[in-house]
Amino acid sequence: MSDDRGACLWFTGLSGAGKSTIANLVIDELRARGHKVELLDGDEVREHLSKGLTFSKEDRDENIRRIGYVAKLLARNGVIAVTAAIAPYRAVRDEVRSWIGDDFVEVHVATSLEECEARDVKGLYAKARAGEITEFTGVSDPYEAPEHPEIRLETSGRQPIESASEVLIWLHDHGFARLPID
Repeated sequence: MSDDRGACLWFTGLSGAGKSTIANLVIDELRARGHKVELLDGDEVREHLSKGLTFSKEDRDENIRRIGYVAKLLARNGVIAVTAAIAPYRAVRDEVRSWIGDDFVEVHVATSLEECEARDVKGLYAKARAGEITEFTGVSDPYEAPEHPEIRLETSGRQPIESASEVLIWLHDHGFARLPID
């Protein structure tokens, strides 16, 4: 589709909020409709693009800048770049927004800390509370929720497909995706 509009679809939220799950559902649907889409998953980027960075505030910010830079390149070339990274600090998310402009779509996966801890299959929250993991977002390091995200997903009591559908409808209504909405 030569006239595709690129974008950066930035999923942010606590660890275990459902960012990757919802993002992957959105990606599958966009690809099924012929859109060019790339996932920039926080864990994968940290392994391949940001190897060696720590979890200090400075290094977390640098990791987000690197993700944002790649997303900007993809978006300006007609790709919907989907990020699924905690991105805990508002200022660096806003910095990336300033690079991408109107094609930056912030999606806050607004899952409570309690629910994220209950979902935690990796045991990361328990390790953070025991002091085994330092600088853990939501426990010993802050998470600054977006003040005015384009999309805010309340996930409590909802299936991930419901949240994905909400994102797809928003993208359709704002000219980012041509999807038959059922």
